[in-house]
Amino acid sequence: MSCGKNCEKKDMLLYAVTDRSWLGERKLAAQVEECLEGGVTFLQLREKALDEDSFYQEALEIQKLCRQYHVPFIINDNVEIALRCDADGVHVGQSDMKAQNVREKLGPDKIIGVSAQTVEQAMEAEAMGADYLGVGAVFSTSTKLDAKPVAREVIQEICKSVSIPVVAIGGINEENLSKLSGTGVDGVAVVSAIFASEDITSASRRLRRLSEEMVG
Repeated sequence: MSCGKNCEKKDMLLYAVTDRSWLGERKLAAQVEECLEGGVTFLQLREKALDEDSFYQEALEIQKLCRQYHVPFIINDNVEIALRCDADGVHVGQSDMKAQNVREKLGPDKIIGVSAQTVEQAMEAEAMGADYLGVGAVFSTSTKLDAKPVAREVIQEICKSVSIPVVAIGGINEENLSKLSGTGVDGVAVVSAIFASEDITSASRRLRRLSEEMVG
């Protein structure tokens, strides 16, 4: 595992956030394995509607896949599920548990990601023990309608203000990813650009290549 207490920037290249909106008759684990085959470097399991036991069972299944591909496995928001399944870490938003409280629960060796929209939020998250930041929305997004866009200048300033890795999130796809060149971000987090694709493995492979080119 290349992510320990401190995330490496290369782990941020292609950060996949799960979404069951496009499952149809398929299982989420099958889609996750396809994206891992395509070169996803980091995976966040996000579930807003599942009951706790179903979430836990799904987390165990997907964690097994991530370990097989040596990709860090993060739970969105739910610290208790992360503890139960021994996930690699947790990602929290501004309205969720503070990073320092998450650290107290998870211990020193787990990964903590924090969403940030301002320089102040970014610096506070780092000071509280965050290992990486998710900054966005960088473009308009259909998966989080309440996400306010973050200006390019703010993204650049955040990247200059912290020493931990920064991943851009929000409305990123194959057409606009390259517009993030020069911002200083270490990679991209994507949802529909992967999971809404008819060929998840190929889409992931293209996005990975584009992200590598963008980061330079």
